[in-house]
Amino acid sequence: MSLYAGMDLHGNSNYVAIMDSKGKRIAQKKLPNDRRLILETLQPHRTKISGIAVESTYNWYWVVDTLREAGYRVHLANPSAIQRYSGLKYTDDQHDAFWLAEMLRLGILPEGYIYPKEERPIRDLLRKRGHLVKLRTSLIISLQNIISRNCGVRLNVNKVKELKKNQVSPLLEANDDLALAGDVSKEAIDFLTRKIRKIEGVIVEKVEVKDSYRYLLTLPGVGKILALTIMLETGPISRFAKVGNYVSYCRKVSSQWISNEKAKGKGNKKNGNKYLAWAFSEAAELGRRYHSGARAYYTRKMQRTNFMVAHSALAHKLARAAYYIMRDQVPFSSEKLFAG
Repeated sequence: MSLYAGMDLHGNSNYVAIMDSKGKRIAQKKLPNDRRLILETLQPHRTKISGIAVESTYNWYWVVDTLREAGYRVHLANPSAIQRYSGLKYTDDQHDAFWLAEMLRLGILPEGYIYPKEERPIRDLLRKRGHLVKLRTSLIISLQNIISRNCGVRLNVNKVKELKKNQVSPLLEANDDLALAGDVSKEAIDFLTRKIRKIEGVIVEKVEVKDSYRYLLTLPGVGKILALTIMLETGPISRFAKVGNYVSYCRKVSSQWISNEKAKGKGNKKNGNKYLAWAFSEAAELGRRYHSGARAYYTRKMQRTNFMVAHSALAHKLARAAYYIMRDQVPFSSEKLFAG
């Protein structure tokens, strides 16, 4: 008789639950996050376990890799699509683990994509670059505000980031306290800039460039880093059945439930990939500035609504275009995207 396992995973522990094909509970145990203990717990049932459902938490990499390397068939459960228990006043890790096993047994487990192990490190390195960019941006804005308050001028972002020449210190040198604030900020910004460039160099050198990457470079507002982000965060485009699935994954559709022309609530806006959401938002801003077709589309939208809606509409358009570019392996066509 086949067995089905569910694992409710946390930061420092996990709960393993096993049931048979009739739904009878066979075994259950709370364990620390230790590879050896998990495999030892599963070992008595190894030959009968047909699948293990693991919830897609922030730290699923290690346990999924451990189980797959041991020969188990692993299913990554999509937590945002899981239907929770109905009518229960109390649930805990035990209930959650058995519910994962139950959905796997019934064939109704909503599954997420297990990103290939060998490609995760370069994707995580690219995400680290994004993290450093955000830190640098916060420092730049803070420094610009100091200069604006005390000097009445706004220093351009590119001048703040410039490494060869310090254009910050001369503006604040009249006051020791402001000069120190400026120097500390500039040193931190320069340090982050060098680390960001180092990461970019490694990524460009190591990443396996695919045809979809070259075609993504033809998309308005998309340069090397954004193209790599879109390519690595998307993975195989074939995993998205339709363009709507992909755009939703990119968080570029509204999350609202409507019945009889009345709003009945909203879904979780955070469902999907936040890195792709950022990438297409950046592409929309850059495309609006430097691409005539994107700018014309944005302007038409602005005439009927506000800049936030216009920006979101352009980002949505670019995400749709990226889907077809990657699926069909073709360059961007302005006439198809911005016609009418």
